[in-house]
Amino acid sequence: MLNLLVTKDFTLGNKIIIGILVAVLFYIILNYVFKMIEMGYVLKQKKPLYNHFYFRLRRLKQNEKDILQQQFSFYKKLNNTEKRYFEHRVASFIKDKDFIGRDGIVINDEIRVLISATAVMLTFGFRDFYIGLISKIVVYPSAFYSNTNKAYHKGEFNPRLAALVLSWEDFKNGFSNHRDNINLGIHEFTHAIHINSMKERDVSSTIFSDSFKELSSMLASNETLRNKLMESDYFRKYAFTNQFEFLAVIIESFIETPQTFKAQFPYVYSKVKQMLNFTMAGY
Repeated sequence: MLNLLVTKDFTLGNKIIIGILVAVLFYIILNYVFKMIEMGYVLKQKKPLYNHFYFRLRRLKQNEKDILQQQFSFYKKLNNTEKRYFEHRVASFIKDKDFIGRDGIVINDEIRVLISATAVMLTFGFRDFYIGLISKIVVYPSAFYSNTNKAYHKGEFNPRLAALVLSWEDFKNGFSNHRDNINLGIHEFTHAIHINSMKERDVSSTIFSDSFKELSSMLASNETLRNKLMESDYFRKYAFTNQFEFLAVIIESFIETPQTFKAQFPYVYSKVKQMLNFTMAGY
């Protein structure tokens, strides 16, 4: 009788193990098939199959939502569903990053929300919006001395330290004028997104990186358009320092004055829109 019970238990245990293995194998196959289908879709459409899928949406406190509503114009352009997704991403970004104050600045809700909202705005068309290369955000009250190149900076991204460093005064100034195409937060986060896209292979990083390569190749072969960009008063001259500054400046312009950008340089505009997968807020 005892042997029979042992045999039954052993058989049941085997069935459970086999069931688990079959479920794991099924998941692996399903995940592989999905990735193959999405890869084909991405190659054709230049965008992910989906951006937003959450089991539970995180919520902001009311005063944090008020900060977005009163001070962040991009948020106000979103529909109600997009606003809930945006709030979830801001709350998640705040939870994921360490915010550190320097030279007496105290990190408060306004600092956390507005800096996080800037990152979320730029990655709102991405599936993975965390910008994994950033683990901490260091905030100074104004321009700070950087040991990187022994000079005063308004902002910098240091991938070695996984740190984005910002002058709060200059960050705020970037949002005080929505038409000058100069925005410190957008500029520095673009550097982080750019470098992150070169290291990561998630679908959104791939689209961002590949789209920028397409744009760079086109500009390298089209001397007329390249000269038009350089001679234009629309982009400030700092854009032509190197490819990193070029990308940061054109994305500043894309966010702040999209219609002017589209009218003057429609092809470049379309590539930036593809890079960011921006299909919201009138872009």
